[in-house]
Amino acid sequence: MARSIRLISSALTVGAWTLMSRVLGFVRDVLIAAWLGTGPVAEAFLIAFALPNMFRRFFAEGAFNMAFIPLFSKKLESGDNPEGFARDAMSGLAAVLIVFTVFAIIFMPWLVLAMASGFAGDERFDMTVTLGRIVFPYILFISLAALLSGVLNASGRFVAAAAAPVLLNIILIAALVLGSFLAPNFTVIDAAAAGSEYGTLLAFGVILAGIAQMSLVWLAVHRAGYDLRPKRPVWTPELKRLAIIAAPAALAGGVVQVNLLIGRQVASFFDGAVAWLSYADRLYQLPLGVVGIAIGIVLLPDLSRRLQAEDTDGGQHALSRAAEMSMALSIPAAVALVIIPTPLVEALFQRGAFGADDTAATALACAVYGLGLPAFILQKVVQPLYFAREDTRRPFYFALVALVVNAAVAIGLAPLIGFIAAAIATTLAGWAMLALLWTGTRSMGQAARFDGRAKKRIWLIVFASALMGLALWVGQFLIAPLMEMPGYKVLGILLLCVFGALVYAAAGLSIGAFRRDELRAVFRRQR
Repeated sequence: MARSIRLISSALTVGAWTLMSRVLGFVRDVLIAAWLGTGPVAEAFLIAFALPNMFRRFFAEGAFNMAFIPLFSKKLESGDNPEGFARDAMSGLAAVLIVFTVFAIIFMPWLVLAMASGFAGDERFDMTVTLGRIVFPYILFISLAALLSGVLNASGRFVAAAAAPVLLNIILIAALVLGSFLAPNFTVIDAAAAGSEYGTLLAFGVILAGIAQMSLVWLAVHRAGYDLRPKRPVWTPELKRLAIIAAPAALAGGVVQVNLLIGRQVASFFDGAVAWLSYADRLYQLPLGVVGIAIGIVLLPDLSRRLQAEDTDGGQHALSRAAEMSMALSIPAAVALVIIPTPLVEALFQRGAFGADDTAATALACAVYGLGLPAFILQKVVQPLYFAREDTRRPFYFALVALVVNAAVAIGLAPLIGFIAAAIATTLAGWAMLALLWTGTRSMGQAARFDGRAKKRIWLIVFASALMGLALWVGQFLIAPLMEMPGYKVLGILLLCVFGALVYAAAGLSIGAFRRDELRAVFRRQR
């Protein structure tokens, strides 16, 4: 019981900060949608910002950290100079990133074409190249911040690493507010006039945010007792082992990013589609970040330590409780995204330059992403089973299969159904990846199996979520008068969400999907 309380409590700590970051991210995107809509400046900034984030997941949270955390956790468990290993890894990563950033800035036009070739020949292309060159050094700061966060997470210190992303959204919101004073006409936004100020300020805001995020986790690592001041990179046997483990994960991360590239390429040929998919992505990333990423951050070091100690029962317990928690939060979120996407998008984004047609397109993408949400989150639960065993090869092979699924669906259906083919492809590829990951765990023994309690509760969670979905479907008609009143849309959707949450909680508690004593124990530990 105590082990599950610690795991869930740590996940809630990460999740709470992630929730704050995602809520502020909503505020940021609401401002972008209202002031820039789905116009050329909005799309140029979204693609420019996606470039360092794409490689950030490749270098930092993806391949490098998935290989680094298990090795660092084992050195921490055995006392085999974890500080020296972390310092060498950080110096090596910094050297690679500095060289990579210089080349990326030089070859930015080709990177933009690789990301959104549909921009070629119009004003969006030059704008994206300019903003991309400003934004790209963000990858250096955020990747080093990710490595430092890995040190903190493996040491059981989650707060600073989870809080760092909040700084990004605070700074970008401040940049947008500053832009409102610099724009030549704030009340009626003209993308050609006001948009350039917003785009430039947002780009420089990203760099400032990267420096702030790295500084925050650097101070936290220093307070934790680690001296990770940079030094000249040295190729040590430990770094060689890290590179060998990270290489397949890097290739797998590259495949995932190719999937994203395919979606953006398809979207770039439809005016406004890049923005529609980005705003829909923001909605489904909220539960994905709060639940899936939080569970993954906490579960990977925990599983690594238990495998090092040959604690099979503890590994199964940690995996099962992580699955229970992730499904208890993600399945109702997925149901809500599928049942009420239009009221959600209308309340959050439809204002200013973001019109009713934009709402309809974004809501459609949101519902499609919602269908894939449980798969995306369960991947975060299952993948640590591989990475904790230093197995990064099989996830790479599975990712290749998912890539084929994604490309075939997105490219094949786009001429027939338009931009939504990219969202459908993402969802189908997500389920394919999960099926392959889960099939691959059959050889891992008991530690890779859900226990009886988890299997039972997941089905009870599905039933409670279905009841909530029915309540939301009825409730959206009850709040319709509020949704038609200017200034009351947010209140209407808030009431609907609270109503759905109460129905879900009542149903879940009454049928045993979760228990009051467990919830009380978790929140007592949080306090």
